Amino acid sequence: MTEEILINVTPPETRVAVVENGVVQEIIIERAARRGLVGNIYKGRVCRVLPGMQAAFVDIGLERAAFLHASDIVLPEHSIRSDDITELLREGQELLVQVVKDPLGTKGARLTTNISIPSRYLVFMPALRNIGVSQKIEQEAERQRLREILGRFARQSGAGGGYIARTAAEGVEPAALEEDMAFLARLWESLRTRCEVAAGMVLLHEDLPLALRALRDLVAPEVERVRLDSRSTFDRAREFATKYIPEIAARLEYYAGERPLFDLYNVEEEIQKALERKVQLKSGGHLVIDQTEAMTTIDVNTGAFVGHRNLEETIFKTNLEAAQAICRQLRLRNLGGIIIIDFIDMTEDDHKRQVMRALEKFLAKDHAKAHISEVSSLGLVQMTRKRTRESLEHVLCEPCPCCGGRGSLKTVETTCYEIFRELLREARQYDVKTLLVLASPEVVDRLLDEESIHLGEFEEFIGKPIRLQAEGLYTQEQFDVVLI
Repeated sequence: MTEEILINVTPPETRVAVVENGVVQEIIIERAARRGLVGNIYKGRVCRVLPGMQAAFVDIGLERAAFLHASDIVLPEHSIRSDDITELLREGQELLVQVVKDPLGTKGARLTTNISIPSRYLVFMPALRNIGVSQKIEQEAERQRLREILGRFARQSGAGGGYIARTAAEGVEPAALEEDMAFLARLWESLRTRCEVAAGMVLLHEDLPLALRALRDLVAPEVERVRLDSRSTFDRAREFATKYIPEIAARLEYYAGERPLFDLYNVEEEIQKALERKVQLKSGGHLVIDQTEAMTTIDVNTGAFVGHRNLEETIFKTNLEAAQAICRQLRLRNLGGIIIIDFIDMTEDDHKRQVMRALEKFLAKDHAKAHISEVSSLGLVQMTRKRTRESLEHVLCEPCPCCGGRGSLKTVETTCYEIFRELLREARQYDVKTLLVLASPEVVDRLLDEESIHLGEFEEFIGKPIRLQAEGLYTQEQFDVVLI
């Protein structure tokens, strides 16, 4: 498998695309005016404690207060654990917190007091004492080697805290790991000092900008090259890589071509497709993806695919292809939270098992943590995917001003009948000579055409003349009745 990372930079926006075998798998967008907050560390102040929710709101200087649940509060060593939020926090208390989830919609950021600071090879957790290894490092001998190295260095330094070896740590020399641990210890000490002297709420540590974060988090051994289309960002990335990740410095490449980098790899086209409800499958089937406040639903349909042997084979082949496409769409659209998948019903148990195995296999490539809980009694696959930032749709789009996000408009016919009811209401309430209807051209055309007989009968019924005026800026749901 060949993998490339593309970084497109303009002054207001940075975009990163992960391309595997020529197919776009993931897109991350960060705008200068709305940089993500995940990973940022703040000194905050508790502004409200909610015993009924076992949570508190913490002011960290943002537009909305952030949310801290009792389960996300780490107690000092040897402390007795309490689940009562009133015993853990009090209003006005200052504390060190880290953002684990960006503000989404009307919800504030989600916080934790379990601080974690990532470097190239490690994640440092000051409040813990354990040594862990990424689950993606599968060889037990390598896992044991990393545990021993980190445990030995941690005891020698005496700085305390826990460490997790990231996937990038596999096969890395002990000296490089020790250097990472020393860097994290210095960074943590400087954060603690700043927290002690800082007055009030303050941002103590901000995560790297997206271009450098992509180098730290996304560049794995299988990534052949990282292409950047901004000379200044390329120079900064090369300097960062040479200092912190020297093994990837040679894979950085500045793209100076006339054709835009994202056009070269059809990324722009994939972004447009990722905003549509329907996803076409190569077999002729399709997916229908609907994002709601509570969950995302994905429906699988055979569409035009009829198979070659029988109906069961058609369904099985479509579901197998859909499993791969769904996993790609989850990454591409950055869909998180509760996800319900409605595969086409299969009668053979072996086919069901193969589809579930395929889903698990393709999910294993995902950077975000995903968990398939179970298949419901209705045959729906229930799963969750960790959500830390807004989905692609929420970043790029806003609710339609015409339908308010419903995804549908009242028909012209419906609006006409609403107008008739409003005319009757106004005529009975007020003594007027004439009633003027302001509506969209489509509605006025229907009133003068298909509904002209009803309009004439209505004038006769209320005993008052009705005038019509087309307003080009009105949607087909909008209208006003003016009394003259």
